[in-house]
Order: sequence, then C-alpha cells, then structure tokens
Amino acid sequence: MSDAPVRILIVDDHAVVRAGLRALLTGEPGLDVVGETADGQEAVGLASRLRPDVVLMDLRLTEGTGTRGGIDGVEATRRITAAVPDIPVVVFTSHDTQGDVLRALAAGARGYVLKAGPPEELFRAVRAATTGGMGLAPEAAGHLAGHLADPETVLSGREIQVVRLLAAGGSNRSIAAALFLTEATVKTHLVRIYRKLGTENRASTVSEAVRRGLLEVG
Repeated sequence: MSDAPVRILIVDDHAVVRAGLRALLTGEPGLDVVGETADGQEAVGLASRLRPDVVLMDLRLTEGTGTRGGIDGVEATRRITAAVPDIPVVVFTSHDTQGDVLRALAAGARGYVLKAGPPEELFRAVRAATTGGMGLAPEAAGHLAGHLADPETVLSGREIQVVRLLAAGGSNRSIAAALFLTEATVKTHLVRIYRKLGTENRASTVSEAVRRGLLEVG
C-alpha cells in the first residue's frame, strides 16, 4: 500500500476558513493540501489540473466574502464528479438540513461533514472517500437513515435494509452485525444492489438511491 499522503484541494469562500483548514489538515499525518480556491468554477478546473485525491467542498460558496459570484458547492460538486469521476468530493459545511445533505449526495459527494464537528470526523471522511467509502457526519447519516420511500422497488426487502444501513455510513461488518448476516452475505447483497441500480460502489449507490427517491424525505 502506498505511503504517499492524501492530496486535498480546499474549496471555501472564506480565507480564514481555508487557512485554518490548511493548518489542520497538514498537521495530520498522511494528509497534504495541494491547492485552494474560493470559487466553484475555478475548483472544477483545479480538480482536473491538480488531480487531488479528495476535494473538500464548502456548500454555500456564493454566500461568503471573496467569491466571484459563480456556482455554489452543489453545482461545483456535480461538475467535478462529471469531469473527473475518480476524484471524490467531501462536503464540509455549517449546514445540516436534510435537503442540503440529499442535494449534495445526489450531486455525487462521497462525504458530508459539519464544520462544528470534531477534527477526527473530517479526517475519517477524507480517508473513507479515498477508498471508495462514504464519510458522513452522524447528523448527515441520520437524515438518510429513514425508511425507504417506495416498497415497490426493484430491491428485495433485505436489500432495502442493506441500502438503508449503507446510507447511514455502515461498513460491511456493521451491516452484517445489524442484520445478523455474515460479511460474505452482505457483499453478495451489495453486488446485486449495484447491478439492479446500475452503480459501481457504495458512494454511487447512495447517490442513486437519493436520485431515485428511494430514501424518505421529510
């Protein structure tokens, strides 16, 4: 396994926040900041040019000072995941409404962390995103852990349970424990779910479930 640090691009329209994030992230072993910007459109170009391992994205870019007007964090996330789908985006924001979480994940974000949370939560989300996982703050996971909206889906009852736990940030081991299954059985369910939803990994499966309205809102 490579010992190279995780390379991070910071996107936030507050200079003080960017400076604090840079200091926090570079002070954590295995993490490195390779670029920063206040502008969503510039972030798309920097992601393509710098090829970071993770983009750390503020949600409301047009509401702070220093922005040039452009696109917000959700649209920037959507464009980055479309242009360079192998680069995960983790949203780092002060906003934790269900609508914000769903919009971000539907745009392709692989993590959602709150600025008020502990640094360890941010570090975990960044690292999870680089390995194809989902890094969700407990508040964000709580918004996704409701019942699936439509029982008449292409998924079986058991698969619906797996997707619900997946959306809450569960690992294969924790899902297996919650459902009294083996990890091998959980992996089999995931393969079938990916095939049915046309997805390739945990992050895209949660995003597709949100897009299809499979997760209850409100």
